[in-house]
Amino acid sequence: MASVNELGAEALNRRCDPSQFSFETTADLEDLTEIIGQPRAVEAVRFGVGIERDGYNIFALGPAGTGKHSLVREFLEQRAASRPVPPVWCYVNNFEEPHKPRALALPLGTGVQLRRDMEQLVQELRTVLPAAFESEEYQTHRQGIEQELKERPEKMLGELQRRAVEQGLAVLRTPAGLVVAPLRGGEVIAPEEFQKLPESEQKRLEAAVEELQAELQKILLQIPRLERERQERVRMLNRAVTDAAVGPPIDELRARYAAYPGVVEYLDAVQQDVLENAKDFTRPEEVASTDGLEVPVPRSLMGAPSLRRYRVNVLVDHSAPQGAPVIYEDNPTYQNLLGRAEHIAQLGMLVTDFNLIKPGALHRANGGYLILDAAEVLQQPYAWEGLKRALQSHQIRIESPGQALGLVSTVSLEPEPIPLDLKVALLGDRPLYYLLCALDPDFGELFKVAADLDDQMDRSPASQGLYARLIATLARKEGLRPFDRAAVVRIIERSARLVGDAKKLSTHMRSVIDLLREADYWAGENGNGIAGVADVQRAIDAQTYRADRLRERLLDEMVRGTILVDTDGAAVGQVNGLSVVQLGGFAFGHPSRITAQVRLGKGEVIDVEREVQMGGPIHSKGVLILSGFLGARYAAKQPLSLAASLVFEQSYSGVDGDSASSAELYALLSAIAGVPIKQSLAVTGSVNQHGVVQAIGGVNEKIEGFFDLCNARGLTGDQGVLIPASNVEHLMLRQDVVEAVAAGRFHIYPTGTVDEGIELLTGVPAGERDAAGKYPAGSLNALAEARLLQMAESWLAFRASAMQAEDV
Repeated sequence: MASVNELGAEALNRRCDPSQFSFETTADLEDLTEIIGQPRAVEAVRFGVGIERDGYNIFALGPAGTGKHSLVREFLEQRAASRPVPPVWCYVNNFEEPHKPRALALPLGTGVQLRRDMEQLVQELRTVLPAAFESEEYQTHRQGIEQELKERPEKMLGELQRRAVEQGLAVLRTPAGLVVAPLRGGEVIAPEEFQKLPESEQKRLEAAVEELQAELQKILLQIPRLERERQERVRMLNRAVTDAAVGPPIDELRARYAAYPGVVEYLDAVQQDVLENAKDFTRPEEVASTDGLEVPVPRSLMGAPSLRRYRVNVLVDHSAPQGAPVIYEDNPTYQNLLGRAEHIAQLGMLVTDFNLIKPGALHRANGGYLILDAAEVLQQPYAWEGLKRALQSHQIRIESPGQALGLVSTVSLEPEPIPLDLKVALLGDRPLYYLLCALDPDFGELFKVAADLDDQMDRSPASQGLYARLIATLARKEGLRPFDRAAVVRIIERSARLVGDAKKLSTHMRSVIDLLREADYWAGENGNGIAGVADVQRAIDAQTYRADRLRERLLDEMVRGTILVDTDGAAVGQVNGLSVVQLGGFAFGHPSRITAQVRLGKGEVIDVEREVQMGGPIHSKGVLILSGFLGARYAAKQPLSLAASLVFEQSYSGVDGDSASSAELYALLSAIAGVPIKQSLAVTGSVNQHGVVQAIGGVNEKIEGFFDLCNARGLTGDQGVLIPASNVEHLMLRQDVVEAVAAGRFHIYPTGTVDEGIELLTGVPAGERDAAGKYPAGSLNALAEARLLQMAESWLAFRASAMQAEDV
């Protein structure tokens, strides 16, 4: 009979030795300055932050709550502090093409100063120009021009009128214009009177009228030219006056910004535009439309719309006096990333200009670092494509998604692209990272650095010391009470339980911080100035109680007999299997009855769960392995002539995983050999085709799930659980389970092979083949082999009988 040693209480929960700590409370410990448990991720982030090459952006991957954001941000802020402050980017009007605003790069603070200077310039010109045009000198000069050009045609008309009178004619104004007509006695000669004149007189007058009419026409043709001359001379006068008023303040600005050629060029364009549009500075206050109502807008807030073109739109003015920016965008829509051009309602229409250009996260982080949640970016329409295009082109182009996709043909703003120089850090889980690697060919070129965060770390005295400092650091950072030594020990043990491994500690910082906060709360409720082990345990119990409604309901149904799970007696082809139910962040063990039936057949093991599509592929794989085991062990020289069916009784949801495959094999062996299985024992563990029991997950929850059922019905001292021997080092069981094992009221057996497990479950030796290849008489393997041989003979006899009947 195979020997299986029962585990003692000391093997069920690896305790943290409080004597290794010299502190009384965490107030005695220094802050932890290093990031523990993440050497691979730390090295990757350090490399990704340090290398200044295209495509070496960072993707921090790992489970939620492992501190990806904190890790990445800490390194980025350290690096950013030593980098130069990036330039400030501004948009100014493009006077030649207003729909294509120009971008200016200026040092920190210079952009805001330029904006103030331009506002001051506009205010100054609104005062200086009207005064210049209202001055007596200007008015005199303009009146002189107008008087001169007005007198010219009047003088020519006067001379023409004098000549006409000498010839008995007159220049008259009619509704049709100026005409030349003959006179007699100061009156125009009527047509009938004109016919009575001598023919020679008529011819003389007609010739004189024709001559003077031609000269009159020449004079009239000169009037538009004289008007144009007047307008041009007035315009030149206005330009000279404007230049005299505008020149000094703009020259002063040119001198102030002489080190920035882009600003000087812009000021040249401003001066030229002011010279051509000086009238805009003498207009009365403008109005703007708000919800369809026209209301006056103070110039100090917006300025006349025609003067908005002289403003400076400072996109980003870095508040930090030194270092590069580190930006986290929590809502990475397309426009929140790449910026947008907003619109305002004006006279019933939506209008926009360069002043309404708003920056995106790329603008704010330009010259520094941008942190994004990968899943959030991918969920926003066109945001991922926009981000990739910006990184590939090294420039930020502000355009609506419709423009980017070529779906909008209306005229809109086309701001000059801004050069992009930044490093992006994406945060996401592992499946998302590997999906992007597989499905997006650009991803590998843009995000070459993978920082893979682990959710666990090795447990040792040294790491436990660092963990204590971590607890102290988190407590101070969160403003919590100090934790005493016993509380720290309990937190470390809880950390090992969270990761499901006695030799590991959890690096899931969210869970650790939540436990500290809740223990601090209970310490406050109890009036404790220091959080103790009782406060930590109460926080753990409260977390469990808030989440275990379903566990209690299932346990109650099993205790009442609604869900059939036996904890005493024995039955053929029936075993208690153990599974884990995961609900959010809470997991618990759930015993299930597994039954097997065998009959004559063709060597098939039918998985009922798979047949009704309630079993997952991993579970189906585990069942198929059983056929290989049975055939290799018992049917090497004859056909495997059985048909078996396996089912999880009273299972109303899907089943997946292979952790019940050993239990299913035990049920099959019991059904084949006709040997009953003790129902006081439960089983977990997967099995391979050689009959080796393999490790599974959730071993602690599975043991506790069966223990809770046995405890609710009353512990008899015969109850226990079979687990894979390779899972022993993962045990971090509850204290009540440990105490029950120590008292001999519950048992935990590590098994390495199916033979060891079947002996424990049945009390019958499994048996090993002798030199002749025979199993010992009465052993379970002998009984199973004999039954299968009998079934094979029955199958052959049945086939022969059926073939004989067909021949007849």
